[in-house]
Amino acid sequence: MAVISSPVYDPQTTAEKLANAYVAPTKAILDSRASKATATVSALGTLGSALSAFQSALQALTTSTSGVAANAATSSNTTIATGTATATAVAGTYSFYVEQLATAGQVSYNVNDSVAAGAGSLKVMLADGSNFQIDLATADSNMDGSLSAKEIAAAINVAASNNSRVTASTLTINGQPKLVLSSTQTGAANAVASLDVSGLGDAALQSDLSTQKVETIANDAIVWMGDQNTGTKVTQASNTFSTIDNVKFTVKQAQLAGATPVQLTVGPDSSATTANVQSFVDAYNKLLAVFKTVTAPGNHAATSTTDSTPQSPDAALYNDSGVAALRATLGATLRNATGGRSLISFGITAARDGTLTLDSTRLQKTIAADPGKIDSLFGRAGLGVDSGVLGSMNKLVTTWTNSATGLIGGRKTAITRVQDDIAKRQVAVQNQFDNAYKRYLAQFSALQQLQSSMTSTSNMFTAMFSSSSDN
Repeated sequence: MAVISSPVYDPQTTAEKLANAYVAPTKAILDSRASKATATVSALGTLGSALSAFQSALQALTTSTSGVAANAATSSNTTIATGTATATAVAGTYSFYVEQLATAGQVSYNVNDSVAAGAGSLKVMLADGSNFQIDLATADSNMDGSLSAKEIAAAINVAASNNSRVTASTLTINGQPKLVLSSTQTGAANAVASLDVSGLGDAALQSDLSTQKVETIANDAIVWMGDQNTGTKVTQASNTFSTIDNVKFTVKQAQLAGATPVQLTVGPDSSATTANVQSFVDAYNKLLAVFKTVTAPGNHAATSTTDSTPQSPDAALYNDSGVAALRATLGATLRNATGGRSLISFGITAARDGTLTLDSTRLQKTIAADPGKIDSLFGRAGLGVDSGVLGSMNKLVTTWTNSATGLIGGRKTAITRVQDDIAKRQVAVQNQFDNAYKRYLAQFSALQQLQSSMTSTSNMFTAMFSSSSDN
């Protein structure tokens, strides 16, 4: 009698394969959608960061007192003074003589250890008539029952009403501790005039802090606009002067009597202006590179004649209409003209791929021919001050980056909802897989048991008939 043969298989492996095949089409669709959503969120994050960086670059190009076109204040003697000028400074040459620099005052007191209990309070009196109080009740930091010069200095430095006007330190000279008070600001009015010791509880400390030694005299700066004999005298606490409209100069060294006044020449700064325009070009090109990355097409050429799988997929925002419109509008803004001139007039040109280049020679020629036009064309970027090219670009980008209403945030929120829906569907697919696996496992386990039973019966009959034949 012939032996019954049956295929050999593992019910668990078979059930798993069949269950996977059952859910494979749906799972593939959901996995693809999940991957696309994750990639899109990442790409939007990358684009959002690039747009914010671009806005920061636009806003940094100008301030309330400076534009893209820069002016310089050139000193004839940088050892004596240096200067800066805003874009609105009037070109010209100005002269001044530096008689005296402003200095910060410093005074010292010989201070011996005193009794901490009932120490009371101390007032620092400034030359401008103001004062601040120091409570010494808790100044004994090491709790040894006495106050040292270091502990008094620490109490002065942390006094809330000090407002960093005076810095206290200590010295020890020939065994004698000294409390040193230094004004943090220059000028005679900011000097420490005296200490009010009437609130102190220790008579010895009162005596110590009543005897002041001036280490450095606090002086005001004195500058003569013009020369020392016929100019106008200007006295102030700071070494930086703003006597020339939209120009600041800082004096660094006093001049000898009869010395030649310093000449400060104010005029266009071509190198700084070129640097400002180049920074705009660089910021735009950097943003453009991010656009290209997040919208890049994939390589759809098959890897072989038998494999149709693309070599690389499309970027997450490939063919995204919103991103394409944003990039196109930014490009169009570059070509907008103001008063018959556009950025192209100032040497900024775009290549076929949109990247910008700057012809500095053409920039300087155009500025020389029409000095004020570049600032009116570029304008300013910032909330409430948007104008010109910078303002138009800033407002456009804000529609994407605004934390409350921006497109980046809105699209991320929408994609998050999609991801939540996909996650729920993936749970449902997993349940389908589990149910199918259990069903197939039960069926093939029963089949395997039936096959085993039939094989046993067949083997029994084969043995029986073989025995009968032998007899």
